[in-house]
Amino acid sequence: MTATYTFDVFSSLDGFGAAGGNWTGYWGKQGPELLAHRLALYAQEQRMVFGANTYRLFTRMLASSTEESEVRDPWVTRMRSLPATVVSTTLDGPLDWPDGNVVSGDAVDIVARLKEESKVPLRSHGSLSMNRALMAAGLVDHVQVTLFPVITGRTGLDPVFKDGADFDLELTEHRTLDSNIQELLYRPTLHI
Repeated sequence: MTATYTFDVFSSLDGFGAAGGNWTGYWGKQGPELLAHRLALYAQEQRMVFGANTYRLFTRMLASSTEESEVRDPWVTRMRSLPATVVSTTLDGPLDWPDGNVVSGDAVDIVARLKEESKVPLRSHGSLSMNRALMAAGLVDHVQVTLFPVITGRTGLDPVFKDGADFDLELTEHRTLDSNIQELLYRPTLHI
């Protein structure tokens, strides 16, 4: 049985994964429904898959945060307790992740093997360039976009699908959280 792979990403309406300027985490739009839903998503057994840059970003953010900061929301703490594979040609172990390992090589080959071998679903939060390559290779089963009600035209960072392939998306689930945040779950198909 092949494990499913979900590319889980936060986005502004104009397609940025983050923003500079005076925006805060979640673009300042998080609420109790979003945070509870994220915790429920991450309560399920699964394996996280990260690229090296996202792994470094998460460990830097967690190291510089306090227990009270939004960086350590309960779902993030739960995510960090899940087993993780970091795909990298530049990192060596051991990782600053309780159950994490580094696998060196091409992400497409590594994730294809993980999908065949894993007994639990695979999920990646962020890791934009890696996930664009995995989508192009047909390895992403679900694209889960949490769409925040902001436009960051001047301060947007990390365009989610920049330089990615073209895809048709089949909407399989959707929900509204905290009255104005949309979570959209799609099944991607390469557009030919």
